[in-house]
Amino acid sequence: MTTNTAMTYDTRPGFFARTEAWLDARGKGAWIAAMVLGFIVFWPIGLAILGYMIWGKGMFARTSCKKADWSMPMTKSSGNAAFDAYRDETIRRLEDEQQKFEAFLKRLRDAKDKAEFDEFMNDRERKAAATNMTPDAPQT
Repeated sequence: MTTNTAMTYDTRPGFFARTEAWLDARGKGAWIAAMVLGFIVFWPIGLAILGYMIWGKGMFARTSCKKADWSMPMTKSSGNAAFDAYRDETIRRLEDEQQKFEAFLKRLRDAKDKAEFDEFMNDRERKAAATNMTPDAPQT
């Protein structure tokens, strides 16, 4: 009887690899649920899962949080010409309102900046006038 002295390694994935694959198969919601449960059971576990989700998995690298772009053309017709016209007009009106609101906010920020700068300059002038207006009392 001959024995093989070469070491054989277990090729099955370990617990962590199986758990990761199981969570990956179920999506981001499963990862978030695992993180919350980790925080409930023992907070360092939740923190470790959060760190792994952010840096190890690149969870947020594939998603982008961009502002909704109403200006993208609606190429798909609903089949109802009246609704399509209404939708296009509503989108155009919302774009106009958004531009007007952004212009309004810019005017508010500019006015606030100007008021703060004017207050700074007036305060500076008052301090300069106060230091220059000290009367020189004659020495007797």
